[in-house]
Amino acid sequence: MTPFKLLSSFILLIVTVGYCFADGDHEMEEFLKREYSLTKPYQAVGSLSSSHWELMGDAMVTTEQVRLTPDMQSRQGAVWSRLPCHLNDWEMQVHFKIHGKGKKNLNGDGLAIWYTKERMQKGPVFGNKDNFTGLGLFVDTYPNEEKQLEGLSFVFFCAFAWGQAQKKRYTPSTQRVFPFVLAMVGNGTISYDHERDGRPTELGGCNAMVRNLKHDTFLFIRYVRRRLTVMIDIDGQHEWRDCLDLPGVRLPKGFYFGATAITGDLSDNHDIISLKLYQLTVLRTKQEEEEQEEEITIPSVDNIELLRLGRTEEGMSGLAVFFTVLFSMLGCIFLVVVGLLLYGHWNESRRKRFY
Repeated sequence: MTPFKLLSSFILLIVTVGYCFADGDHEMEEFLKREYSLTKPYQAVGSLSSSHWELMGDAMVTTEQVRLTPDMQSRQGAVWSRLPCHLNDWEMQVHFKIHGKGKKNLNGDGLAIWYTKERMQKGPVFGNKDNFTGLGLFVDTYPNEEKQLEGLSFVFFCAFAWGQAQKKRYTPSTQRVFPFVLAMVGNGTISYDHERDGRPTELGGCNAMVRNLKHDTFLFIRYVRRRLTVMIDIDGQHEWRDCLDLPGVRLPKGFYFGATAITGDLSDNHDIISLKLYQLTVLRTKQEEEEQEEEITIPSVDNIELLRLGRTEEGMSGLAVFFTVLFSMLGCIFLVVVGLLLYGHWNESRRKRFY
């Protein structure tokens, strides 16, 4: 080949590679933001005002992790960033571990990763306050709703009615296997429903068997172009698996990152090994730049009503199941009584014919 053809081929190759790297994720560059990150040896964690992270409750720092709760009953702990985050686009990689002596479904309650307006406030939602403002990502390890329904079936054992209630409540598309990862966006007025494991307000989620694993477990949370993406790496294969991908999520700037956990009658060790926050530099169109300049003050999700209507029927609450089973059982008893009365009347009529 002549020198001219070689030069032309080289230029064409450079242009082609440039276009390839301008697609998809390659439009983004990421930079680790150490002031928002929590990593070993955890020197930036403490009670001093110079510390970037602050502990609360039963949380404690060891050489290997920040332990939010020990494997003991009725504990709650948290670690919160002192610095509000003013990044437009970011990515959080969470290295965590949940382990304890409890067997399957005999452990609890789980941990949460937060990006919220409030910080350092104890509460019932995995150790944080209810009616929060911002984003919560929950690793829920205890199926409250299923246990509640099991209790009802023990008390009201009318098999037919219980089978119908279960069939209505759990279809293949709504059945969960715990532990379960789910996301929720709160505006300060929305309450997390413990009895139903957050179903009424969840944006989506996935099953994640994360307890008592010998290999590392990770969560990936990305917020870019008002799109929330959650992935997990829990199989020890160093591969991300999709969990949630939702456009139209509007999160204000200036909120705080945190991690919390809580235990009740059942318990686990809830450990945070690292929280690494990356600033994402994203190429935007002119229209996207104009939209980005619009200030967001209240967290919200576009078309949230349509999103929930598009899902399979969530079924009845625990109270509705209670009354359904109760009245079904009473109906069964009524039918049995009517049947006995009719049988007695028929038997009496039959005897009279022989006199």
